[in-house]
Amino acid sequence: MQEVPVHTLRDGRSIPALGFGVWQIEPDATERAVAAAISSGYRSFDTAEAYFNEEKVGNALRRSGLRREEYFLTTKVWNTNHGYSTTLAAFDASMRRLGVEQLDLYLLHWPSRVRGLYVETWQALIRLQQEGRVRSIGVSNFSVPQLSRLISETGIIPAVNQVELHPRFQQRELRSFHQRFQIATQSWSPLGMWKNGRPSILNPTIQAIAREHGKTPAQVVLRWHLQEGLIPLTRSVNGKHIAENFDVFDFELSQEDMRSMRSLDDPAGRLGPNPDTAEF
Repeated sequence: MQEVPVHTLRDGRSIPALGFGVWQIEPDATERAVAAAISSGYRSFDTAEAYFNEEKVGNALRRSGLRREEYFLTTKVWNTNHGYSTTLAAFDASMRRLGVEQLDLYLLHWPSRVRGLYVETWQALIRLQQEGRVRSIGVSNFSVPQLSRLISETGIIPAVNQVELHPRFQQRELRSFHQRFQIATQSWSPLGMWKNGRPSILNPTIQAIAREHGKTPAQVVLRWHLQEGLIPLTRSVNGKHIAENFDVFDFELSQEDMRSMRSLDDPAGRLGPNPDTAEF
């Protein structure tokens, strides 16, 4: 079994370079999917209060035989629990469902600009980290203006920003900001398969690169993320695909391959909600 490389976060903590996410996986299927991911070699698992499967993720991890220090666990506070005291209570509830005493990474799931409480919510995450209940804190789906406000008003820079990112939507401006402030970029929907969007793996350029390397298009896309310094979160309930998506450490894309992949970027390639305009 291959060992996953790690990234060192700005707070000095380490995070695996490849993770397994459980968004849109039904609770009844979650334990099986996480168990299959563990068997394939994944050691980083991403869930959220709003996914309604935290308990199942916790069950799978406990039954796996892994020691707590052998895996990296992330969850997120949902928009309806924004605010200082409500976030602290939501965190306690998530921890009960997960069945752990310390979390590796806690994220503010969306800025929820219509509520206007994300700075206050971030201050609650800061407290949780100071108390040692969370090792690292970060955000998800934050734009440059939202990150700038968070940093300027609290002085605390998120360790991670988890955002939609795939070959058709490469978020270069946001990633430049991340690099400036040493914020790690996690990619959700790394294959560009959000809802009814046309997945990146159907792109002829990607399929040609896959044939050249004897790999699947999904493996090529995930390898692109890794070589770009991104942290992709894969998701599947199919055991074969779960294993294939982990098998991305035994080949390397050439500079020409990388240029071809970068050329697929499209400013209109976003498939999910825009954090600057979303009304939730």
